[in-house]
Amino acid sequence: MSTILKFEAVAKNYKSGPDTVHALHPTDFEAAKGELIAIVGPSGSGKSTFLSLAGALLSPSSGKIFLNGDDISGLSKKEQTALRLREIGFIFQAAHLVPYLKVKDQVGFSAERAGTSKHEASKKALELLHELGLESRSKFYPKDLSGGEKQRVAIARALINSPAIILADEPTASLDSERSREVVELLRKEVEGTDRAAIMVTHDERMLDLCDHVYRIEDGKLQKER
Repeated sequence: MSTILKFEAVAKNYKSGPDTVHALHPTDFEAAKGELIAIVGPSGSGKSTFLSLAGALLSPSSGKIFLNGDDISGLSKKEQTALRLREIGFIFQAAHLVPYLKVKDQVGFSAERAGTSKHEASKKALELLHELGLESRSKFYPKDLSGGEKQRVAIARALINSPAIILADEPTASLDSERSREVVELLRKEVEGTDRAAIMVTHDERMLDLCDHVYRIEDGKLQKER
């Protein structure tokens, strides 16, 4: 399998007064094409730090991060922003939809920001909404959607620019168990057999059977469980 994301001895440290906080100890990690990987662990264990490093929101204190073979460890803030727009799709705990934008426009706007024309962005958005079973909701506003539908819109928005990797931070935290499973199954369907991978941080261990690999993180130390 071809590797999408690779950590080589990646660490992240912070200064807290005279002390050094090791948010992430030196870590090796790989995510390959077609894989859905879960990261589990208690609050404050380093999950958010790991995801922020993977998503080019933070730069490592040491070590190297590769995305599709390119070293992204030392990018400038401007380069990180451009990379996130092109290559990384984010899904958060809350859908963070814009209240005054219709569903189609929520999704298309992300493509426009990446340089796609308004017409092409609208076309891509409708195709994606159809694929995710949201075509009938394309002209709805967020207030008219269920929690599960909002997260599916968030997934569509994350996919619109055909990212190399999808990073999901507790995407099912606000959903009941049935809707949670639907969202994770959808995430799996969108990466399985494709040239992209997905990493999901979750507290919900009932979803782990849908994942190819599971990693546990505690006190900034990442260990592969399966």
